[in-house]
Amino acid sequence: MDNNGKIRLLVADNHEVVRLGLQSLCKNTEIEIVGEAENGEEVVALADELRPDVVLLDVRMPKSDGLKALGRIKLDHSEMPIVMFSTFDNPTYVARAVALGAAGFLLKGSPGSKLLETIRKVATGENAWTRDELRRVTGALATPRLDAGVDVPLTQRESEVLKQLAFGLTNKEIALKLHISYETVKEHVQHILRKIGVSDRTQAAVWAVRRNLV
Repeated sequence: MDNNGKIRLLVADNHEVVRLGLQSLCKNTEIEIVGEAENGEEVVALADELRPDVVLLDVRMPKSDGLKALGRIKLDHSEMPIVMFSTFDNPTYVARAVALGAAGFLLKGSPGSKLLETIRKVATGENAWTRDELRRVTGALATPRLDAGVDVPLTQRESEVLKQLAFGLTNKEIALKLHISYETVKEHVQHILRKIGVSDRTQAAVWAVRRNLV
């Protein structure tokens, strides 16, 4: 907070209507939006330049998605509170956000009062994770059967599929992205899970984060 008790907020979302809505929500409160970014590259630069008290960061954005931007900001500003903000209630996103050091994860359908409460809470140095959110990803964050440092012989295509999986894409979205069939993606995912010794795609995503593949 600044000397006037204001909470300086940096907002990153590629939809103007969302940013305008956040401006309206924060109006006449102690939360002051000091910067806005439309993509992952912009928010990393602005976080470094503005040193905000809190960053509200959309997950799916062009030019480096929000989770990748989260990791980059945390490298240089480990104490900066970052709240992920998403339309998608995706356990892979939540697990990656926890693993990368986010202070919380909010859905865009959340009430405005909850959003303001979360910003205020993380600005004091607390985290805003709920018990239910952490319970959902506890298994994914547990130590995998294979340490992240162990060399795993993934094929090039399996590595590509794992990367997209860690971005939170569904099998159908991965198939479209890589121009391969849905059945082929399913087969690759099964091979990946077996090779790295995890039981589901959320655990695979966290493993990929810890190995710096995403």
